[in-house]
Amino acid sequence: MAISYNKLWKLLIDKGMNKTQLGKESGVSSSTIAKLGKSEQISMDSMLKICKTLNCNIGDIIDVDHSVEDEAELAFQDEHEEGQEM
Repeated sequence: MAISYNKLWKLLIDKGMNKTQLGKESGVSSSTIAKLGKSEQISMDSMLKICKTLNCNIGDIIDVDHSVEDEAELAFQDEHEEGQEM
């Protein structure tokens, strides 16, 4: 499962705001903003701060692609399959 913040970047453009401004206005750290840029997961608290700042809902700034599997999911599946073979 992969996360996309493309909706967030489009919303920032529409509002004439950049990532630095978003961080300052929302109180979200620069490391959290960097995670967003890398399409990494962030805390729900940070998501809510961003939504409050942009006056939007979480679904307005994030998409989840269920067709993409990440390393943690693959490792879990491998462990689960090995356990069934015993």
